[in-house]
Amino acid sequence: MLGWLVLPALAGVGAVWRRLASRRIEARYAERTTLAADGVVPGAASFTLTGTNGRALLLLHGSGDSPQTLRYLGERLNAAGFTVHAPLLPGHGRSPRDFAQVTAVAYLAAARAALDTLRARHGWIGVAGLSMGGALATQLAAEAADVRVLVLMAPYLAATPQVAWATRTAPVWGLVQPYVDARGGLSVHDPVARAASYAYGVVAPRALRALLETAAKGRAALAQVTVPTLVIHSRADNRIPEATVTETMATLRAPTERHWVTGCGHVITVDYCKDTVANLVLAFLARHAG
Repeated sequence: MLGWLVLPALAGVGAVWRRLASRRIEARYAERTTLAADGVVPGAASFTLTGTNGRALLLLHGSGDSPQTLRYLGERLNAAGFTVHAPLLPGHGRSPRDFAQVTAVAYLAAARAALDTLRARHGWIGVAGLSMGGALATQLAAEAADVRVLVLMAPYLAATPQVAWATRTAPVWGLVQPYVDARGGLSVHDPVARAASYAYGVVAPRALRALLETAAKGRAALAQVTVPTLVIHSRADNRIPEATVTETMATLRAPTERHWVTGCGHVITVDYCKDTVANLVLAFLARHAG
């Protein structure tokens, strides 16, 4: 009889704790951001830059982040004549509460819709992705016959054991803790770039599942990619070990250029190596977008 009384009481305490933890983390994010009338954090929204050479590139950001991480690269590409479009993925650039509801299906649907937008106006299109955006870009390149090139920047195509464990145990810890802080070292070494980030800095159970599902689908699609592909990774990537990079890229059969950069973390498009990354992408496109 006592057990029947204790269990509901514990469940009630857990629910209260979860609500308090949720409010605390959401308030912490709100303290360093503001929302525009459309509910999106200014600076984290989608952006499109119209080019002059008739060629377009779709840029896809990573999990928990925003198109802001691709702004510098987009501006460099646009200065070279390319149209660039960087959509804000579902659940991003708003509130951790929105991030907690994301799905891999919604991610891919949004990426496909963004590609369709470019396809309607441009005869030459390429796809590029950072981190989880690389997994989405890989799927698009594998399934869309009109995609001409693929650019993968620190692509997240396989989970580390720690992330896999956190995802498996999420049904348990998620009962009392709606979010956990993203750990594992600095993704951005440059303190100025790190301070300018709109990343949530937390993960939620559904967001973890969406990340792992997207990564797995991207990895499975690697073998179907046939277009010229550029892969760029940091030697100091805090999210993806070098051994994992070597293992996942082994299934890529497309004509591929691979480069390692140094002095930066996982988010290589905003860190100290951003110019090196942009230069590599521009040189690659000069060879394949003629």
